[in-house]
Amino acid sequence: MQAATIRRATAEDADPLTALMQASAAYRGHYASILDGYRVTADYITRHTVFVASDEAGSLLGFYALVLRPPELDLAFVADDAQGTGLGRRLVEHMLGEAREAGLTEVRVVSHPPAEEFYRRLGAERVGTLAPSPPKVTWERPDLRFTLPR
Repeated sequence: MQAATIRRATAEDADPLTALMQASAAYRGHYASILDGYRVTADYITRHTVFVASDEAGSLLGFYALVLRPPELDLAFVADDAQGTGLGRRLVEHMLGEAREAGLTEVRVVSHPPAEEFYRRLGAERVGTLAPSPPKVTWERPDLRFTLPR
């Protein structure tokens, strides 16, 4: 696994997080519309629990955003060249730790369809399916839950 440090995001991270998200190969083609025009803003980082992972040189490798009310993993991205290194697992495990510390008993994940199995391997259960919501989302999305022990 690639060495990475996970730290709380700051307002200065907004543009790099947006760039990492927009560069994601997972959102090209059929899934590109959901990110069209989407930006991670300094205000978003201030309002939510956002953590970034970076390497020893300070290069951004991934991030996640946990919304506490209602509890949901809103964003989770790993840079294409860091895929398959275990970083995604580390970020989700970190997020679940933050959720426990905040007193949450569950965290919802409305998953990108290709990422469903990833979340299920980490313990999320599928509880339903969200219907398409055109024009941005023209596909069904898995509705998953992580249940956190008390």
